Amino acid sequence: MSKSAVLLLNLGSPDSTSVADVTRYLREFLGDERVIDRPESAFLRGLLVNRIIIPRRAANSAHAYSTIWTEAGSPLIVTSKRTQEALQRRVDFPVGLAMNYGNPSIPAELSRLAALGVTRLLLFPQYPHYAMSSWETVVAKVYREAARVAPGLRIASVQPYFEDPDYIDALVASARPYLAKPHDHLLFSYHSIPVRHLTKADSSRAHCQVVPDCCHTCGPAHATCYKAQVTRTTHAFARHAGLDPARWSIAFQSRLANEPWLEPYTDFEYKRLAAEGRKRLLVITPAFVTDCLETLEEIRVRGAEDFHAAGGGTFEHIPCLNDQPVWIDFLERRTRQWIAA
Repeated sequence: MSKSAVLLLNLGSPDSTSVADVTRYLREFLGDERVIDRPESAFLRGLLVNRIIIPRRAANSAHAYSTIWTEAGSPLIVTSKRTQEALQRRVDFPVGLAMNYGNPSIPAELSRLAALGVTRLLLFPQYPHYAMSSWETVVAKVYREAARVAPGLRIASVQPYFEDPDYIDALVASARPYLAKPHDHLLFSYHSIPVRHLTKADSSRAHCQVVPDCCHTCGPAHATCYKAQVTRTTHAFARHAGLDPARWSIAFQSRLANEPWLEPYTDFEYKRLAAEGRKRLLVITPAFVTDCLETLEEIRVRGAEDFHAAGGGTFEHIPCLNDQPVWIDFLERRTRQWIAA
């Protein structure tokens, strides 16, 4: 008889805030060919990552991590473990947790689940939207590592749930206490990706960046179009929450230099909104299920500083879903549906 389990998957974090641990983490993360995919030569890409990008970023990243680190460790890891434990308390099948980079590692968690007798595994990426550099790469890694350490596993994966009504319900419910506070504008800030990744993900080569208003024009490319999916999440949220169209907008954060990334840029939007007199700003980050460096340091700390420097007033970041009961409800419903199938 088959034994089923669920594996929650997220990005990962360094083991500590030391420059050595952060360097090791960045080498694994940025060395992923689905994250930095140019130049095409693995040798040249390695030189770019290890000789140019990491030496310039390691110390700054280590400092950034030190500003959000807790006594229990990385906020992303600590919260992810709480989520795993909360879901495990509700279900009678094993719930695993693994990170694409760092620990707990995918090979170690697959080996642990296989040792428990698990033969049927559901992957649950903690990414609502498809992107080559997030959802695709972590799922591909699980399949690759399972073939090596647990070849008997039958694996399925939850598909991107960017417009799932229950996900939208959870997102709006978690945001309502903040939306009830006086504010002038709600900014949806999503992690950016290179524009080139959009066209690369469009297998038809005939929709993305080709069809006018392509994100709002339905087509098969939307199944793997990050920008179309975040747009649909935002519009679904706005409808559900009853937002005034004049008081919300979309922006993209966490870009690298040297090529076009999705715009408008979040840090530029702080200046624009402040200049327009939007003095009380709320920021929500729906591409992140769990608070991490990009939400806690880049948005909550630096974002507030940038907004205030631009003449803005009140700045508040709406926390991610984290281990809130509404999020555990969603995870439980979707995993039970698969177990019962």
